[in-house]
Amino acid sequence: MHPNPAARLPAKLHRRVCLVLTEDAVLAEELLARKKLAAEVAGRLSDRALLVRPGRLDAVLDELRKMGHTPQVVGK
Repeated sequence: MHPNPAARLPAKLHRRVCLVLTEDAVLAEELLARKKLAAEVAGRLSDRALLVRPGRLDAVLDELRKMGHTPQVVGK
């Protein structure tokens, strides 16, 4: 049985959100395992995309750098 192509899917549009996009799901799991970083994550949008809590981007960037990562910031 194929889904109806005209079926509607609920969706939310968010403006001005910050995401952490990782190269793979394993890295996303490693980031979430770190308590300080996990506290700044509002949710997981996919296996590689983490939604950052509003106003917490700088704290996330600081924590990523402490972990030895070099995050690329786009659109700040």
